[in-house]
Amino acid sequence: MQLIELRNYLDTLLDASRLKDYCPNGLQVEGRSEVARVLCGVTASQALLDRAVAGGYDAVFVHHGYFWKGEDGTITGFRRQRLRTLLSNDISLFAYHLPLDVHPELGNNAQFGRLMGWQGEARFADQELGWIGRPAAGADGKTAACIARSVAARLGRDPLLVGDGDRAVRRVAWCTGGAQGYFEQAILAGADLYVSGEISEQTVHLARETGVPYIAAGHHATERYGARAVAAHLRERLGLATDFVDLDNPV
Repeated sequence: MQLIELRNYLDTLLDASRLKDYCPNGLQVEGRSEVARVLCGVTASQALLDRAVAGGYDAVFVHHGYFWKGEDGTITGFRRQRLRTLLSNDISLFAYHLPLDVHPELGNNAQFGRLMGWQGEARFADQELGWIGRPAAGADGKTAACIARSVAARLGRDPLLVGDGDRAVRRVAWCTGGAQGYFEQAILAGADLYVSGEISEQTVHLARETGVPYIAAGHHATERYGARAVAAHLRERLGLATDFVDLDNPV
């Protein structure tokens, strides 16, 4: 399909213009005009770009792209190498940050909740980024410690549980990635437990002092699922040849 058609489709699908963000969402680097093969991943790292070149892909789709507010805008060093790889191989780069977090079906929060078997019932925090609802029935939903073990089993890595692991969890709130700043809003929304990707020093004190435990499950680990869902969507709906690559990241 035409690159402009894919751009318009993705912008509409993910409602790219609706959210205030820290980067431009959509087509960040323009490549060849025809797109048949798309490689999807979490971050537009050099390793992912090298995979795209080796595999003969026409475009790359990621959650974490380029041109973040506040960063050095000079095209030198690793930034030059990344852009050189894309431009010299005529590969396009699509990046959707917050739009891929909030999408009700394909988004990171929706996909993570589905993976965990949680029933999302409401949104909270700025731009309705956070989700809150009921944990999975059975042993997974009894206590914060039980849920932490369930997170470990599903993500294939041990999360960090801070606070009262014995607290009964009737309502769980979550926001993937670096969303520790929404912890207090999750507490005010009535959460018995908050799950995100990252954790900060002050988060520990808030968990201890409020009695609401916090699970830090990994930024990359919690945000692998939106880009994977988009890969499947583009394959099924548009007939594009798509692949998702999960490059190992311990964070």
